[in-house]
This record gives sequence, structure tokens and C-alpha cells, in this order.
Amino acid sequence: MKRAHRDIKPFLIGPNASLKEAMTQLEATSQKSLFVVQDDTSGFIGSLTDGDIRRWILAEGTLQDPVEKACNRAPFCVGTDYDLEAVKQRMLAKNISCVPAVNDRKEIVELLFWENVFGDGATETSARRRIDVPVIIMAGGLGTRLGAFTKILPKPLIPIGERTVIEVIIDTFLKHGAQRFFISINYKSRIIKSYFEELNPPYSVEFLCEDKPLGTVGALRQLIGRIQTPLLVTNCDTIIRADLAELLEFHTEHGDDLTLVASMKSFKIPYGVCEIVNGGTLTRITEKPDYSLLANTGMYVLKSEALNLIPENQNFNIIQLIEKVRAGGGKIGVFPIGEKEWIDTGEWEEYKRALNQLDLS
Repeated sequence: MKRAHRDIKPFLIGPNASLKEAMTQLEATSQKSLFVVQDDTSGFIGSLTDGDIRRWILAEGTLQDPVEKACNRAPFCVGTDYDLEAVKQRMLAKNISCVPAVNDRKEIVELLFWENVFGDGATETSARRRIDVPVIIMAGGLGTRLGAFTKILPKPLIPIGERTVIEVIIDTFLKHGAQRFFISINYKSRIIKSYFEELNPPYSVEFLCEDKPLGTVGALRQLIGRIQTPLLVTNCDTIIRADLAELLEFHTEHGDDLTLVASMKSFKIPYGVCEIVNGGTLTRITEKPDYSLLANTGMYVLKSEALNLIPENQNFNIIQLIEKVRAGGGKIGVFPIGEKEWIDTGEWEEYKRALNQLDLS
């Protein structure tokens, strides 16, 4: 099989680059891996994936740290005389998206990408690990942040290209193999139900009807006894483009009762920031500092047992559920994702960004 060679430079990064720069580069390449080299293509040091960055953040590292601190210094790589069939087996077994071929001088001479190794138009998406858990989309809110739109349409039916936002959200789960969906509804609920009746989708949709607004998770009480697996819960204006199988794996391996998906958000202050002590004595001025924070995206993984903590027929939000889980000795986890892996269509500016960023074809 003839393999097309790609320019490897966009996938290489120096050891002193910041993790923030690495995240930007990962998002620009649309690949899962970068390769750390000392100079140009030589001096191969290791690999860096979004998972490596996630582990570094959870270990209380920062995005200003150099990539050499967080990279994997013993990644799978091959020599220039590699056996292609052996590479295929290793990529399949370990879900590896790209393998570097390195010569005796520690120079990367080729990158073996999934689509090139397997050929026939294959992409890593075609072998994406499947999830087999129910997905709950919380769609009962008024959508007041979108103003005039939601006076006419319920928020889930706002158009994104030629589809509705809820179809775009559902599609992200379908790509991972999910087939069972629950949608909580209250505001303009008949319009939503009629839309799905007309749509007649090839996946299962059940409705959790709220006679009154029950907050962000109050409607989940109706699922007690109906679900025995972990469940994915998401707001109806949240589009997440991360590896959902990795999220569920993280939730299980960490023994979390509830795992919150959080996105890195970076803010640059365009001024010198003053630090003071003793009522007004200047200690230093930091010029135009960068701050990186973890923002709640509105997606969660719950153990089914957590549903028992939700009161019946009461307005109940996710913060209250988190507090109840922690009060009972349960564990709350945080799964960090990249800034561009989260789109919040519930804000006007983010909605407009979604129109530009998403592939609407």
C-alpha cells in the first residue's frame, strides 16, 4: 500500500514552548499528538497529547509550564525499518493516532498517521471507541440568554446551519455510538415533541416532562430504577467535541460519583497588574498577565446511584447535587478539555462563533 507523506513540521514542538502554546497547536492540527524535539526534526524527546496536558493540569501544573515537563518521554515509536503490520496492531490495541519513525540519530523522519497506515479513506473516527450509556439532554429552560430567538422557538430548536442545535448535540454522541437519549422538557414542550415526531430519528428518544421548572437536574429523578449504568448529562446549549469514551473511562477509573467536564479558558489582562501589601505598598507590577481557568461546560457523568439524591418534584440544580454528593462522602471529579473543544451556543457571541466553527455541511 502506498502511503501519502505529510509535512511533519506542524506536529513538532520545542521543549521550552508552553503548554498553552501546545494546546493551540493541537487544536490547529486537529490531531491528538505533538512530538517534542530539541531542534527542527532532530533530538526526539517525547510525545505530548491532550491526555498528557490533562494529567499535568490535574497534578496542579499550569499552562505556562514548558511542554518538556508534561510530555511522555517513552512513547511508542518505530525505527525506519518498521513492520507496518506490527504498527497497525499496536495502533489498534492502544488507540494511537500517530506513530513517529525515528532514525539512529534521533531524528523524526516520518509520522505514521492513522489514515495513512490503514488507507482506503480510513480515519481514526472510524475506529473511535464506542460508548453504551444513556444520554440526558436538559432542555427544559427558557433560554433567556438568547432573547428574541427563544420567544418564538424553544432553545433546543434554534437553527445551527440547516439543523437544530439539539440535533448537532445529539450528533456528537451518535459519532461515539450512543443510541439512547432522554430529553427533559418544560418550556414550549409540545413544539419539541412534535418536532421529534416529525423527525422520526433512527435512535431512541424519550421525554422527561416537567409540569413546572425543576432546575438543571430536577427532572433526572424520573430515571430512578430505569438506568443501572453511568449516564451522560448535558445542557441543551453545550457542544463538546472531546473523546467521550476517554471521559467515561476517566470517570470509572477515578471512582467518581459525579464527573464534571471543564474547559480551559485563558484571559489576557491588557494592563499592568499591581500587587500591594500593608494597605497600599506596591510589591510588584506584572505586565499584561495571562490567567488560565477551568470553566464548567454543563456536561457531567453521573453514577446512577446519584439519582437517589435528587428530591421529588422540586427545583434542584447541579450545584445542589454536587453538594449532596460531597456531604455523603462521595467523590467529585473534573475532566479538563481544551478551549476549542467546548462551544456554548447559549450566548449570542458563542452562538455566532458556533456558526463559523462547526462543519455544517
